Amino acid sequence: MIAAKIGASHNPGFAEARTPPEEHMPSPRSAWRGIGVSAIAAMAMAAFAAAAQGQANYPDRPVRVILPFGPGGVADVSTRLVAAKLSERMGQNFFVDNRPGAGGIVASKGALSFPADGYTLFLSGNSAAISHSLFASLPFDVTRDFTSVSLLAQFDMLLATKMDTQFDSVQKLVAYSKQNPGKLNFGTIAAGSTQNLSAELFKMATGTNAAIVTFRTTPELITAIVRGDVDVGFDYYAAFSPMVAGKQIRIIATSGDEPSPLFAGVPTVKASGYPNYVVTSWNGLSARTGSPADVVAKLNTEISAVLQMPEIRAQMADLGMEPLSSTPDALTRRLKADIEKWRMVIYKAGIPKQ
Repeated sequence: MIAAKIGASHNPGFAEARTPPEEHMPSPRSAWRGIGVSAIAAMAMAAFAAAAQGQANYPDRPVRVILPFGPGGVADVSTRLVAAKLSERMGQNFFVDNRPGAGGIVASKGALSFPADGYTLFLSGNSAAISHSLFASLPFDVTRDFTSVSLLAQFDMLLATKMDTQFDSVQKLVAYSKQNPGKLNFGTIAAGSTQNLSAELFKMATGTNAAIVTFRTTPELITAIVRGDVDVGFDYYAAFSPMVAGKQIRIIATSGDEPSPLFAGVPTVKASGYPNYVVTSWNGLSARTGSPADVVAKLNTEISAVLQMPEIRAQMADLGMEPLSSTPDALTRRLKADIEKWRMVIYKAGIPKQ
């Protein structure tokens, strides 16, 4: 230290060695804090890189597809057809998890209990749009908590009568109603179902004065049609096709925007003179909101490819469904439009919230 001072005093170019002031010296705590921040940043970057790599390799483990319906129905069978092809194309198992009950609430809550990573998908549909308005409160919001992936299929409602009915057209049905108000009976399954609300909308669109009788099951409804206990029944192709093939009931109209290829020569209600009556049910896949956008895009591309396969198109046609993909945005718009449509029907029909 003495030498340093001497050197400094006799040599202007010699810099005096000084001990740094205490306030300029990093404390052990701040030093460790700096190391900690750097470590956290490095870990975050590594995690981000791993997540990006995981998305690029999606899927690298099985994918769950939750359905709000039980096994064996049209929604279940058609979803399994698509899931099997996705498994083949994407190299991981897409498996169906049936969670029926409470108007889709059980399945929706189940889907939202998993991370938003694209490994849990949810089968949505017009029933989700109905539930949005039918229930006084729900533990989720289908428009907020789910992000659309793609439409899978759409399908029409059918209007069925017994074979020897006098009502072999919508025009005759409506004319009779206006001449004999209150004497017609329409049949559907449970109140609040798509079938039931379709009958309510038919009354509104055509000015028909009719009572709607609800049945617990589809077989009970079909029996009532065949016996003439109800004049017209509203349900889907899968419900009516065996009885149509057996010439026990007839289809007098379909509910879509265009004639159904399944029933050549059968007009739509719209083409029968009632343009405000169009009901097209649909099923589509959604993921939890926050799922990676590139994963949603990849799923959308693969689903579109699957729905173009001739064997899938043929198998879905056998179920009375038209395979149809969509962009995520288009599916979201369709869902929101149906929410508004069925909200109006529920309100005008005076159906109490559940």
